[in-house]
Amino acid sequence: MSEFLALLRGYGRFRSNGYRDQHRRWETLAAGQEPPVMIIGCCDSRVDPATIFDTVPGQAFILRNVANLVPPFELGGGLHGVSAALEFAVTKLEVKHIVIMGHGACGGISAALAGHGEPDRIFIDKWIGLLDRARDQVLEAAPQDPQHALELEGVKVSLANLRTFPFVAEREAAGQLQLHGCWFGIAAGTLYELDEQAGHFQPVPEDA
Repeated sequence: MSEFLALLRGYGRFRSNGYRDQHRRWETLAAGQEPPVMIIGCCDSRVDPATIFDTVPGQAFILRNVANLVPPFELGGGLHGVSAALEFAVTKLEVKHIVIMGHGACGGISAALAGHGEPDRIFIDKWIGLLDRARDQVLEAAPQDPQHALELEGVKVSLANLRTFPFVAEREAAGQLQLHGCWFGIAAGTLYELDEQAGHFQPVPEDA
């Protein structure tokens, strides 16, 4: 109960500070949202995009899942939570930017490197199967740190899969939508941005 109580106490602080300081913004947001940015991040408790990017309410439409993955466009199969959120953000909210944010020490990436077949992984194995090809390429290249290498490659996989959605590709080609890749180092608190032309991640200046 103490862990849940800590959440309720946090709500109390929000009401006393955050809500009070921005109550007019909250009143405006009650009428609707127009976030300019969508962030697709990992559900890892250590990498909250709102904290890392110091956003205000209504600034970012955030989707979080295991290993910050985007599946490729397809119409069959089961339920499509990521695809539905992406469709809503792009076609209804008309976001101008989509950010894929990977991070260090990602458990989903560790699971992808470990391979498939663990009996208690009913859903995770299929999900992280999105990284099978990238994992094989990373292991073949034999980098000094396969975990870090696959975390970076995972961001690139999600960016490539984003472009398989027609409504994303059309808007990017028209200059209405920009895609970005980032990686966050937990221990150092450092954010890196992907230069897609060069294929490398560079640290983001603190005064960017």
